[in-house]
Amino acid sequence: MSTASDYRRLMHGVIPYATVEGADKAIEFYRRAFAAVLHGDIARSEDGRVLNAAIEIDNGMVMVMDPFPEYGAQPSSGSNFVLQLVIEDGDFWWNRAVDAGCEVVSPFKLEFWGDRYGRVRDPFGLEWAFNEPAIEKQQAG
Repeated sequence: MSTASDYRRLMHGVIPYATVEGADKAIEFYRRAFAAVLHGDIARSEDGRVLNAAIEIDNGMVMVMDPFPEYGAQPSSGSNFVLQLVIEDGDFWWNRAVDAGCEVVSPFKLEFWGDRYGRVRDPFGLEWAFNEPAIEKQQAG
């Protein structure tokens, strides 16, 4: 269970706010695919749609909500932005996401800039990039 201090620690910088059709199912999927941790309670509208859910993925925060077209909140599209995970164990993260049901957009492989990189699309239409920095970059950091 997360605490208020965990939530405050994660609430800084730029935080993506994804609007997805079926936010409850998306949150469960992100738990399986990315080991997401829900912070606090899910705020709901009177009709039960998700107004606000805060999930942590690898020490970063992502906010998730259902669409509210009556207020201008349309579903997010993976073609508008990509959520990038910078991770050390790329194969583990990649395989878990693909095994959970993500569709491969570009394979996870060594790229010309020296990092291993690949992209997937989740069942809710969002694209996720996996970037495993080169060993030399990790050691220099």
